Amino acid sequence: MAQHKSAKKRIRRNARAEGVNHSRLSRIRNHVKAVETAIASGDKTAALAALKLVMPELMRGASKGVVHKKTVSRKISRLTARVKKIAA
Repeated sequence: MAQHKSAKKRIRRNARAEGVNHSRLSRIRNHVKAVETAIASGDKTAALAALKLVMPELMRGASKGVVHKKTVSRKISRLTARVKKIAA
C-alpha cells in the first residue's frame, strides 16, 4: 500500500483516469459494433451513417491516448473497405 502523500494521490488519479478511459473505450466499441451490425444487415445507408459517427469517436480516442493512432487508422481503413464492399 502507498505510504507517501504523493503516492496516495497518484492512486486516486489513476482510478479516476481508469474510469474515464473505460467509458471512452466502451463508447468506441459501441460505435464500431453499430457499423458492423449495419454491414451484416447489408444496409449501406445505415452503415455509412454509422461510419460517419465512429470515425470522430475513434480519432478522439487516439488523441486522448486511449487507443494508439495506428490502431485507429487500421480500424477506420478496414471498416471503410467493408462498407464500400456492400455496394459491389
